[in-house]
Amino acid sequence: MARMKRAVFFVVLAVTSPLFAQHVSDPKASLIDVQARIELMKKTKEPLLRDAKAKLASCRKLPEVAAPATPINIPRHYLNGSHGPTNPAEAAATKVYGQFENRITAGMNRYVATGNQKEAKCALDQLDTWRKGGALLDYDPKTSSQAWYQVEWTLSSAGVTESVLVTDKKLDQAKLQQVNAWLNQATHKMIAFEGPNDLNNHHYWRALAAMSVGVLSSDDDLFQYAVKAYEGAIDELDQNGAFPREMARNERASHYQTFALQPLVPLAEFAARQNVDLYGYAPNGGSIEDAIIFFGRSVDDPSIIKQYTPEKQDEGFGGGDYAPYIFFHNRYPQVELPPSITTALQKPLGSSRIGGSITVLGAK
Repeated sequence: MARMKRAVFFVVLAVTSPLFAQHVSDPKASLIDVQARIELMKKTKEPLLRDAKAKLASCRKLPEVAAPATPINIPRHYLNGSHGPTNPAEAAATKVYGQFENRITAGMNRYVATGNQKEAKCALDQLDTWRKGGALLDYDPKTSSQAWYQVEWTLSSAGVTESVLVTDKKLDQAKLQQVNAWLNQATHKMIAFEGPNDLNNHHYWRALAAMSVGVLSSDDDLFQYAVKAYEGAIDELDQNGAFPREMARNERASHYQTFALQPLVPLAEFAARQNVDLYGYAPNGGSIEDAIIFFGRSVDDPSIIKQYTPEKQDEGFGGGDYAPYIFFHNRYPQVELPPSITTALQKPLGSSRIGGSITVLGAK
């Protein structure tokens, strides 16, 4: 199997973890080169990109989403414990957050795909509506842990979206700064609730929010928090490339392996744009590449999960489960990925929590 090249300098840098040396060097870098991407999407004849572009929703055609009532109080996702039947009351309570994420990423995606600044303005206005409503700030994880989780996902979506919008010089700069300040406040509050054992996939989602918001607001504390969280995730990989904490999720182990990777891959993209190589971080010999390959292998052959849990694995993986691997594949096309992943990458993929259409943002 072809392996990605790992620069020794960056491995040593990350192992010693001199966080003081890792900082935001370009607050408008986003996780992609926005202007280059706009130009590429305008002239592309690549069928996959044209298909993804044609399937984009329009922010301007979607209804404005009012800021949700506060304080945020969301029922638990699972009816009992951390797996099994899900709670329909949670789905109802989080519908508004999905609508918000879909609308802001729709506007941002269409801006990237077409250069349409009215779509960018729509996305910014929607973000500002929630800023004015004090969204994502009023909740207590002790009362509703699910509220805390929802905040991390929605902040990730908003942070990625805003990181693209700040590159548009024609947008209202005062409004951009106000939204940036709101996102920064919400992100600092979110990570302040963490305890020493809050280190599973939720920690990684909080890290993506911190990375995206840290970059666009030039906040080195958030940036370094995110780098450290990424390093901690890779430090925990076992010899197979599995995240032990996610393997403990019974029939959902494979799903949680990729759920942990969904924020980590775009986080690494953000870091790379700030000249910090997290893809190459492999202090124990294993890197994010191994985690991605293990996930793909577990889909192709679920029996490999039996060494962790006896339960039959749930199937039914969707586009969001594979979307982040677009970034990895583009950066390391020589790596031989499992068939389940390579097959998925042949279709438009996306997830509102990591930026909407990742095919539009990153596929070649």
